[in-house]
Amino acid sequence: MRPLLHDSAEVNVSRRTFLTVGAAAGGGLLLSFSLPGFRLGTAEAGEAAGAPILNAFVRIAPDGIVTIAAKNPEIGQGVKTSLPMLIAEELDVDWKDVRTEQALLDEEAYGRQSAGGSTAIPGNYLSLRRVGAAGRQMLVAAAAANWGVPAAALTTASGVVSHKASGRSAKYGELAAKAATLASPDLATVALKDPKDFKIIGKPIGGVDSPLIVRGEPVFGIDADVPGMRYAVFEKCPVNGGKVLGANLEAIRALPGVRHAFLVKSPEGGRGMGLKDGVAIVADSWWQASKALEKLEVKWDEGVVDDQSSDYFARTAAALADKAPAKVARQDGDVEQAFADAARVVEAQYEYPFLCHATLEPQNCTAQVKDGKVEIWAPSQTPGSGQKMVASMLGVPATAVTIHLMRCGGGFGRRLANDYMVEAAWIAREAGEPVKLLWNRRQDTRHDAYRPAGFHFFKGAVDKEGRLTGLRNHFVSLGGWAGAGEFPAGRVPNLHYGTTSLPLRASTGALRAPGSNESAFVYQCFLDEMAHAAGKDPIAFQLELLSTPVEPAEDAGRRRFGMSADRMRGVLELVAENSGWNMRSRLPKGTGMGVGCYFSHGGYFAEVMQVTVAAGGALKVNKVWVAGDVGSQIVNPSGAINQVQGAVIDGISQAFAQITFDRGRVQQSNFHDFHMLRIDQAPPVEVHFRTTDFPPSGLGEPALPPAVPALCNAIFAATGKRIRRLPIEWTLKV
Repeated sequence: MRPLLHDSAEVNVSRRTFLTVGAAAGGGLLLSFSLPGFRLGTAEAGEAAGAPILNAFVRIAPDGIVTIAAKNPEIGQGVKTSLPMLIAEELDVDWKDVRTEQALLDEEAYGRQSAGGSTAIPGNYLSLRRVGAAGRQMLVAAAAANWGVPAAALTTASGVVSHKASGRSAKYGELAAKAATLASPDLATVALKDPKDFKIIGKPIGGVDSPLIVRGEPVFGIDADVPGMRYAVFEKCPVNGGKVLGANLEAIRALPGVRHAFLVKSPEGGRGMGLKDGVAIVADSWWQASKALEKLEVKWDEGVVDDQSSDYFARTAAALADKAPAKVARQDGDVEQAFADAARVVEAQYEYPFLCHATLEPQNCTAQVKDGKVEIWAPSQTPGSGQKMVASMLGVPATAVTIHLMRCGGGFGRRLANDYMVEAAWIAREAGEPVKLLWNRRQDTRHDAYRPAGFHFFKGAVDKEGRLTGLRNHFVSLGGWAGAGEFPAGRVPNLHYGTTSLPLRASTGALRAPGSNESAFVYQCFLDEMAHAAGKDPIAFQLELLSTPVEPAEDAGRRRFGMSADRMRGVLELVAENSGWNMRSRLPKGTGMGVGCYFSHGGYFAEVMQVTVAAGGALKVNKVWVAGDVGSQIVNPSGAINQVQGAVIDGISQAFAQITFDRGRVQQSNFHDFHMLRIDQAPPVEVHFRTTDFPPSGLGEPALPPAVPALCNAIFAATGKRIRRLPIEWTLKV
């Protein structure tokens, strides 16, 4: 079987969409669906002109078992369950009769295979349902031909085709071979179920890998085992981009179990997330390799590092605060005049630190290089990019690199980079035998693609009616993202967004809800400040802003953030109702409620958090209420609630963690100094979804951004003290 799925933005079925059929091994049915891919740009006749063809496959065996292959990497977001649910629903089989298989990497056949951006559901919701519906139509046609009756007289249910008038029925497995001989249907015309008739979509279904994980069976990249495999460790310069000058290799080679020890010189300069300079050690066991690493002595050329400390970044940002930004992202009206005419002006500095991804499974990869071929077992979010990187680095064609997609023990954006894949392949080639490379926790913490730190200098104005009339933000960035349409842009008559960037040697990258996770904190907290300055309820203040007519901007060809004010108002009103927001004045002293809302990755979320702060400063998060709008359909409610609750807890963790630099060196090394929320600190999270008449969107990321501002605004409500700088330094109580 060549397995399924399709990971692109949703596309319209057109004349280029077609179905091919064949007989599976053992006489069953093999369905191959070709779908036009999606790309931005011009299109002809409603198609994505020149777009790649993406293939998807379903296998129906004679015994009626349906095998659906999962194309996308599974990183805990549940796509190995939710995407096959779409096909199984329209195929009209029982979930108990469905099996899933993880595909190998084959982007020529399947299109882009990746995990990120909360794109899996919006990119596949209709197309994969059509896959199932077309299969159902073929099986019905096979039964109609066998019985000499019209297809319209037949019905399906639970993998069975029935003819009510004659009482005849046949299981899909009995019809599969016949169906494989029939002409394929036009995917543009297949009939889809009415959502009211769904039996799988919308029902809570446990993850297909969950029983394996509970039993401790090998499903993760760290579990890979290849005959003849050795174990590798790789030490890089503590300062990103540093050069290796030498090491005590002879002493390392003499240690027990060590097979190889050698220098690695980056052919690309060592910056970014490719292969970097370092020292590789290969041993019979990872324990032996790890113990040898403790004896390793390396001489590095770290380069210029005087301007690469967290204290330096903060001082430089403060010095830039009152200066004109290097770049103006957006300018509306006359913000200085708004300040001059204001009834009240508020100024505030917000800052947040670098963060690492802290995946529970450290970076790892197993690789074998033999006879010009490369075989890799990797937990990657972007295996296609890794394949190209490995091919380029080793000087082989991409077709010579086979990638086995392993389940990821957490991703959050870290596994968008494939540095560990390139390292493993390089070491395996040099060692001449298969190796499993495993980073230790120190290496994982100190060689990340970090969420960049940032400094925001706000000034806001309200008039005597309490309306927000002016807003200015100078964002001093260390690699962060600043959107010209960041809410409330377009809803404030006078606005100025500017940015200045500082040089940084550390690598930065996407962290769950990239851009949004930091922007929500600063903007939603400052809007809370402006609400109080205006003497208004924070939710009422935001609802008023959302009711303000939007003035489009023409910033660098982009108009504005594509946020629907109606949908955001809907989740704000829903979370206010469910949390008892209007009764918060009855809370005891030291207890408060705060709100945050945000539009991210197609999802609308508003969250209210209730906290209690003791006299000594100990903080307890009592409860979180969440209201979300991700469109018309939740595919798997079990997975959806899991994603939202996990995102909220992840967001709370982000408020207490930080990565700091001293002359280019990361100072944290493990969970003892990079603080993550412990299980007994996790609050109850009550989740409510608001169904709206919009296509379904993803859930991996959009529930995270409102969590941090809701927490910080709740602390203000409980204590009167503003949290403008992360991490929060108060003790989090159990």
